[in-house]
Amino acid sequence: MAERQELLFGALQNCFHLCVDMQRMFAEETDWHAPWAARVTPRIARIVAHRPERTIFTRFVPAQHAGQGQGTWRRYYERWSTMTIDRLGAPMIDIVEPLARFVPPAAVLDKTVYSPWLDDRLDRMLKAGGAETLAITGGETDVCVLAAVLGAVDRGFRVIVVSDALCSSSDETHDRLMDHYRQRFGQQVETVDTQTLLEAWA
Repeated sequence: MAERQELLFGALQNCFHLCVDMQRMFAEETDWHAPWAARVTPRIARIVAHRPERTIFTRFVPAQHAGQGQGTWRRYYERWSTMTIDRLGAPMIDIVEPLARFVPPAAVLDKTVYSPWLDDRLDRMLKAGGAETLAITGGETDVCVLAAVLGAVDRGFRVIVVSDALCSSSDETHDRLMDHYRQRFGQQVETVDTQTLLEAWA
């Protein structure tokens, strides 16, 4: 499906940029490597540079060691023991360059699950800034970005998914999810490319 290159609901009001999990452990050669990460990083950097003080980076922080975690997360980290902090090293959870250089004024929010909305920290940060709209970038399209988008929809934010500033390890599920946003969330989620977003974000 061709990308819409215009925002459906007019000018952006009180926009923030939520950049999901653009971290070394996804960008570098690990078991969770997302090959698209290098391709989308320059586009994300353009968006961050536009309004760094209105950017929030999330970081997915894995378990310290295999077998740690509640419920199915315990099994998860037994399966992905190579991706625990003990095996990776703490620096691998850092935001990738050239994005990390924007912190501060950009903020960082750590989370231990897919969604950044599990507690009220993100909500409080956005409300303090008067946010009405969220432009969402990062990875992966079909896991942590999905959780971020649905949580934002539930809280009533206008959501702009920046289609060429997302990364996934699966082309197929990325494409299906983008179609799903357009077909099932048309009143709450808009999909545009980086250039369209920047032109609209005065």
